Amino acid sequence: MNLDTLQETARALVAPGKGILATDESTGTAGKRLASIGVENTEENRRAYRELLFTAPEVEQYVSGVILYDETLRQAAADGTPFPKLLADRGIIPGIKVDVGTKDLAFAPGEKITEGLDGLRDRLMEYRDLGARFAKWRAVIVIDAQNGLPSEYCIHVNAHALARYAALCQEQDIVPIVEPEVLMDGAHDSDACFDVTKRTLNAVFEELRAQRVELSGILLKPNMVIAGEEHGKDGPAHVAEKTVACFRDTVPAEVPGIVFLSGGQTEPEACENLNAMNQLPDHGPWELSFSYGRALQQSALHAWGGKPQNVPAAQAAFAHRAKLASAARAGSYSVEMEKELTHETH
Repeated sequence: MNLDTLQETARALVAPGKGILATDESTGTAGKRLASIGVENTEENRRAYRELLFTAPEVEQYVSGVILYDETLRQAAADGTPFPKLLADRGIIPGIKVDVGTKDLAFAPGEKITEGLDGLRDRLMEYRDLGARFAKWRAVIVIDAQNGLPSEYCIHVNAHALARYAALCQEQDIVPIVEPEVLMDGAHDSDACFDVTKRTLNAVFEELRAQRVELSGILLKPNMVIAGEEHGKDGPAHVAEKTVACFRDTVPAEVPGIVFLSGGQTEPEACENLNAMNQLPDHGPWELSFSYGRALQQSALHAWGGKPQNVPAAQAAFAHRAKLASAARAGSYSVEMEKELTHETH
């Protein structure tokens, strides 16, 4: 393990004004996204859509890294340039999703465990050779107070798996993004989310330490502390205060950055909430950035609609969203900026 390499990559991923684009949708999830715009789920359509994002003019100003899916890491642009090289040549760091999804957790009705540890060391070696410099593993935690969820058992086994993954990544000089996601599904309030997020993060950092993971060479990708979608929305100031308070209680100062997932928030909500955090007078010792999927892609996907002639408009929509997320990451976003879709990108 080369700690200098890990720290350098982690810091570059949370460089000022920049954040991460998540394009690591599995083939099935990508199919749902394409179906929403009436486009067939073929490998070529998935490739063409990702190329549109990766070649959008000027996005390297706002995007530090891109999380790829196994298929995407092996694909190339229309001119034959492999996607990892295309990104790296623009100063954007290629990353890779390495978990293989969630399955039902044994003896825990309603709860999930993330799989993918078998053979992970060999896969990481191959991914590194293909150009990946960071990785991602997502654990899923459900809040269901009526049924006493999450259980300590579920939190513990997911924390243990996240730490095993992180250690294997660091062994290969790949920065692990540790993603314990407390889902927004449900009618719980933000206090319940605060409690479960705090319990989850405490368990995760206990396991990371136990498994000798260097915290200065990871990034954390958590949910924001936010009420369930059936509860009604909290304002950005409330989300910001609750989230930062929770992390102050749980996230060690050595962690270079926190890259939030959007987790079902709309594009503007994901910006408003991140912006409010970065506007707090003291938002902690970490860089607070983004690792957004839908909250960076939704407008671009609909602008594209699967039609080659729409690529410039889709790229302009993506660049606009990336610029707004960058502003939120700097605490300089405003809702008025939503209307400013420029046509600088031709």
